[in-house]
Parts: sequence; C-alpha cells; structure tokens
Amino acid sequence: MSSLKPSSHTRQMTLRLVLSGLFLAIGYVLPFVTGQLRELGQMLLPMHFPVFLCGLICGWKYGAAVGLLLPITRSLIFGMPVFYPMALAMAVELAVYGFTVGICYGLSKKKGVMAVYVSLLIAMLSGRIAWGIMQVILLGIHGTGFSLSAFFAGAFFNAIPGIILQLILIPATILALTHAHLLPLFSSHETEDAS
Repeated sequence: MSSLKPSSHTRQMTLRLVLSGLFLAIGYVLPFVTGQLRELGQMLLPMHFPVFLCGLICGWKYGAAVGLLLPITRSLIFGMPVFYPMALAMAVELAVYGFTVGICYGLSKKKGVMAVYVSLLIAMLSGRIAWGIMQVILLGIHGTGFSLSAFFAGAFFNAIPGIILQLILIPATILALTHAHLLPLFSSHETEDAS
C-alpha cells in the first residue's frame, strides 16, 4: 500500500498546478475591480499581480504558463482585454513577467523581501521591453506603427500607480505568507527546475 502513496515531488507538482489554477482565476476576477474603465485598468494593472505571485510561489514554469494564458483566455471569455493587439501583446509581457520573476527568485541564494524586490524589478523591466517589442510587431503588421513615446507612456508613465502598488503589495503578500508559515510551500525551486 505504501508504494501507492504519491511522492513528495508529485505532491509539490500537484500543489503548484492547483495554485496556478487559483492565480489564473484571480486574474480573471481582479480586473472587474477596476470595472470596465480601460484607463483605470491600465494604471492599476490588475492582471499582473497574480502572475507575479504565481512566478514567485510556484516557480518560473507555472508563472510563465499563467502569464501566457491569462490575457488570451480572459479576452476569449470576457472580451477584455481586446484580443488584437492588446491581449496578444499582454500574453507575451505577462509570460515574461512570470518566467523572469520565477527564475530570478529561484536563483536567489537568500529568499526574502530583498530577493522579491530584485526579482520584481528585473521582471518588470523585462516584461515591459517584451510588451514594447510585441507592440512594434503587431502594430507594424497592421500598418499603424508604434512610437517610442507610446512605449514609454504605455509601459511606464501610465502604469506608475500599478507599479507602486505591485512593489508594495507583492512583497507584503510574500512576507505575510512566510510569517504565516505558508511559505516556502516547496523545499526549493530547484526540484522543479530539475524536472
């Protein structure tokens, strides 16, 4: 009978999948907080939060998968964000967020608030560059073009409230989960990376 007991690795993988599904569901619901006001959503960036948390808690594979799926499936289900070009560009942006924050945090020797901040900042910059590249490609195909000023406005200036909220709430969430002994949920991200 003991041979039928799932291994530690199987339990960790199952928990990661369940949590990833939860983060995906949160990503569907959070944008309703900003209502259908597009400008408010672009400032507060509600879909970014669960992707960053997924990458930090579950690892880069899960963070990247949730980031890629979230904008596309939300667009198909709810019609927002608009599929072309917004959801497609966001899918790449959020996938890069989930991947980068998970990789950076997983490679950090000391897990803690400073590692979360460093991982977040690297991921935020990488994801915004990926979003800009996708906008150039997608809008270039459409023939409308994408200027450098539009990149800085969309990636940084208009998003300042959301960036500030992310830098406050995400480390605070990780810290609260750690103090509640809910993190680390897994022995290490190395287990996942080796699979």
